[in-house]
Parts: sequence; C-alpha cells; structure tokens
Amino acid sequence: MNCLVNFKTPQLKKIHSGKVRESFRIDDQTRMIVATDRISSFDFVLKTAVPGKGAVLNQLAAFWFENTRDIIDNHFIKLIDPNISLVKEASPIRVEMVVRGYLTGSAWRGYEKGKRKVSGVTIPEGMKKNQAFTKPIVTPTTKEDSDREITPKELVDEGWVAANIYKAMEKVSLALFERGSNMLEERGLILVDTKYEFGLIDNKLVLIDEIHTPDSSRFWSKENYENDPVNAEQLDKEYVRSYLLKNKKNDVYPDSLPDDVVQETTRRYRDIYGMITGESLPEIEDNVLARVHSNLVKHKIIKDGFIAVIMGSPSDIEHCNKMKDIIEKYDVKVDMRVVSAHKNGEEIPKVIEDYNNSVEPGAVIAVAGRSNGLGGALAANLTIPVFSCPPFSDKDDMMVNINSSLMMPSNTPAATVVDPKNAAQIALRSLNLSRLKNIFMKEIQKMKADLIEADRTIRGENV
Repeated sequence: MNCLVNFKTPQLKKIHSGKVRESFRIDDQTRMIVATDRISSFDFVLKTAVPGKGAVLNQLAAFWFENTRDIIDNHFIKLIDPNISLVKEASPIRVEMVVRGYLTGSAWRGYEKGKRKVSGVTIPEGMKKNQAFTKPIVTPTTKEDSDREITPKELVDEGWVAANIYKAMEKVSLALFERGSNMLEERGLILVDTKYEFGLIDNKLVLIDEIHTPDSSRFWSKENYENDPVNAEQLDKEYVRSYLLKNKKNDVYPDSLPDDVVQETTRRYRDIYGMITGESLPEIEDNVLARVHSNLVKHKIIKDGFIAVIMGSPSDIEHCNKMKDIIEKYDVKVDMRVVSAHKNGEEIPKVIEDYNNSVEPGAVIAVAGRSNGLGGALAANLTIPVFSCPPFSDKDDMMVNINSSLMMPSNTPAATVVDPKNAAQIALRSLNLSRLKNIFMKEIQKMKADLIEADRTIRGENV
C-alpha cells in the first residue's frame, strides 16, 4: 500500500482526527501528528487518497517551522517519519489567519458575483482575476465544521480570541507572509495566499499546524504569472479544486478523483517540495505502513507488536494477568480490554476497527468461559489471529463448557488454548517478529541443552 489513508494503533491515545491529520497523545507536553495522504476540498474529504501527499506536507511544514523561528516560536519538535512529527502540546486558538496577496480563488469567485468584502476587508472596484493587492490583506475565518468568514471585531466580540492576541496574530501573519514571499521569489515562485494557525504554550503565542504547504497555501510560477497573469499555473491544491468545480453536477462535487488527476496531483506536490527546499524526495514506497511502523519503533514511540487480552468480565483479571506478565517480558504491548459479547456486544465493532487497521502486527486472546461468544465474534471479524483462553475454575467447569470455545462456526478461525502460559506464548509467536523469533530460538536451544544436561546427570555422566 503506497498511501497512508488512516493511522491506527492501540498503543497511543488518539486526541483528534481532522480532515487530513491525526493527533495522538505522547505525554502531557507532547503530541504526535500524522499527516495522512487524504485530501480535502470545499470542506469535505475525498474518497481518493494522493500518494506521497502527507509526506510532502509534513516535511515542508518542518522546513518552514525551522526557517521562521526568528519571527515566532512554534510547536515543532522533530520529524520521526516523513509523515509524522512530534510537537509541543499547545492550546489552539480556533481562528485561521488567511493572508491574501492576490485576488484569486474563493475571493475572486465572490468578487465576480459582486462581493466586495471578505472578513470585513473591502476589495477595490475594477480589479481583475489574479491581480495583486496593493499590500497583502488579512481575512480571518473561524475554525468550525465549515469555516466562516468573520471580521476581527466579531472574533473578539464572539469570544474567539482576545483583542491583544488577535493584533499579535495579525502582525505575525503578515511578517510570515513577507518571509515566505521573499524566500519563494528567490526560487521563482509566488506565494499567492495562505493561512496560519496559532496556539498558546504557557500563555505565549506560538505558530502551530502547518505553514506554506500546498494544502494551506496557493503557489504560482513567477515566470508563468508574468507571461499570463489570468491563467497562471497553479502549483498547489487548487488543481484539485478546479477539477471538482468543472465536474460539479446538480450542485454536488465528485467525491473521488480519477487516476490521472491523482497522479498529476502527486507530481505537483512533489515538484513544489523540490522547488521550495531545493531537495528531491525519494520514491514512494510500495508499503508506506511498513516504513511508518519501523520508524515509530526506532524512535520508541510504540512497541513493535501488541497483544490484546479481551475479557468478558472484570472478574477474569487474575487469569488475564498471568498472560500479561509473560507477554510483557518480551517487550510487547498488552492492551487489556473488558468487552462482553452478550452484554455489550455493540463495543466489538470499535475493537475490530482499531485492530484491523493497526500499523503494527497484533493478536488477540479472548477470555470468556461459559457460553464463549466472545472468541467467535472477534475471530469472525478480525484480520489478526484470535486465541480463546477460557478462565475455567476447575476440571469439571472445563469439561462442561469447553465446547463453546472449541466448536466455532465456519469462517470463524478462533483457536483454543487452555493453559494461559501457552496462550501467551502462541500469541507472541503469531506476531512473526524477527526479534521474537531470535529469542524463541535461543529459548528452544536452551531447553534442549537443559534436557541433555539433565539426561547426563541422571545417567551419572557428570560425576
């Protein structure tokens, strides 16, 4: 799979899921942001992903964060994968500071229809498409389900931001736009318009989210614009917007992109990265998830695998802890859950969604005894191994109730292991991790050597 469409792991707590980014808690001061390859336009996410898009956005944002720290500090800490960054935890200000240098995009579309004000800023009469403003203008919007144009006074009156903070945001936004415009002009590019987002860390204003990327900004080729301003080549997401506008039917936009548009969008994202940074990106891997998994493990963000121990009742905790203790000795994450197939089975689809799409390999041990519906319900829907290990109280309990674990319907591949230590061991082996295979091989060799030594001792050969 050469697209990162969704990122899931049971090892990290998800904080937020946006249109194209996922945020996860690392600790109280740090979060992890995953830039997926999803693409959004006109306030909705398309079904079609764009290979390499997330890596371009993430790495470009990192480039600009490092090149604007002298203007304002930001939340960026470091890259841990082309698609993933660690950032400082900040309290976001729910306002987008949109800076426009030219009359284009939605502002032009409104202007054509007679609209002369954007977020309280008056646009002069007689302007043409793609014409430069005398000086850049700031046209803020709210960050809601659907972004809303709003004046600075309304932002303050409605409680979105304090007046002094807004003034600081406006000043910094114009300074960032000037820095971006100057740097890009040296590379033959025009920064047409963009948006900035801010937050507070210890009551200090900082830049967050992204900066000067193809998702947050509009770019033109300077040469192309000077030759034909009205039809300036668009080097950003406006290419996708244009496709959607041209193919809109009955006021409904297409919800996916054809292959040729996807390929061209990927090319544009990668080209703009090279033009801005002067560096080329490596080819997109066939298995992006494998790279992501490797980097997360290398940076000690997650363990290389997980085993979920799901019990039907909290009374089974002692039985589950026997398995947990063994699994953790091998440095594998244990995800303990309480879910009853009979009493709150509506929770099972949530478990399935998380585990089926996890970035790391995993396995499940289902702990339910009498009338074990849990193992079967999980096994019928999960793409990872499922082992039932019922918590029998004694041999009589086992003889009476084991059939409910052994007899599974067709296409319900749940294995049953009675001993909790063996259940832990088989679940570990099912992960098929090279690291664990090496450990198991050493354990097997030691077991054999110990038996040979015991045999020699019993036969008196060691005397």
